[in-house]
Amino acid sequence: MRLDQDDAGSDNPEHSRPEHSRPERATADQVSEREPSRAGRNLPVAIAVGLLMGGLALVTLFTVKATFLLYVGAVVGIALCELSRALGSRDIHLSLLPVAAGGVAMLTLAYWLGARDALAALAVTFVALLAWRLPGGAAGYVRDVTASVFTLAYLPLMALFVALMLARPDGDRRALLFIIMTVCSDVGGYAAGVLFGRHPMAPTISPKKTWEGLAGSVAFCLAGGAIGLPVLLHGQVWQGLALGAAAVAAATLGDLVESMIKRDLQIKDMGTVLPGHGGVLERLDSLLIMAPVVWLLLAVFIPAAHGG
Repeated sequence: MRLDQDDAGSDNPEHSRPEHSRPERATADQVSEREPSRAGRNLPVAIAVGLLMGGLALVTLFTVKATFLLYVGAVVGIALCELSRALGSRDIHLSLLPVAAGGVAMLTLAYWLGARDALAALAVTFVALLAWRLPGGAAGYVRDVTASVFTLAYLPLMALFVALMLARPDGDRRALLFIIMTVCSDVGGYAAGVLFGRHPMAPTISPKKTWEGLAGSVAFCLAGGAIGLPVLLHGQVWQGLALGAAAVAAATLGDLVESMIKRDLQIKDMGTVLPGHGGVLERLDSLLIMAPVVWLLLAVFIPAAHGG
């Protein structure tokens, strides 16, 4: 659902999407030297796809709550395939099947039984990853297992916190606030980056990500938290401000991490499955890192469910 994505995960939309479905290899210099148009993509198509994804999230969230978990699982599964293909472009072989199976078990157990059972599934999946790669021989064993464990933590483990939010009696509103925080960060960063972006924030990681864009994300997240938390969960305004500040920090980290992954793998995008957006993983980068942060703060600020 992110709007602010270029080839290195910036909030300035100057970016052109790849023409092929597989990750396109490029040198780090080629990635950083592109100078696409100001719009950077087909904006109407990007908005339409974003609205469709957001609409599906809302429909599943406020009809049968468990279907939102299926939606999350499907999106994470596509992102898992994208990351596996991207790693394969660097001859890193992900144990896709056990990571996917373990991820399904973790999300399901987190929602229906709780964190303790999900943690057990995480541990069992780790053991399975160690065993799964053994028939492949010693060459590259540590590399491949490390990549698989990283993927398990980066995708299913982070998504697990969405399941934990959703499992609460007021989980639909907690998950909605989580989505609102993500949208505020992305829209605020996109708008400010387009209108005022001049000063690069992390030129060696994401050359087109600007301090002005970050300021826009901060402003929107603080406003979204200060309004959203009291309205949806009857929290205090100061708690909403704290939530907004933590959320934008996590979202920015998520953007930079995903950009660094692409630079290390020397690819432009993780995929092209979403017209006007790129790969699914590029839409999830801020949500993944934000999920445990939002879950934790909501657990501390709003420990009991409220009616309404």
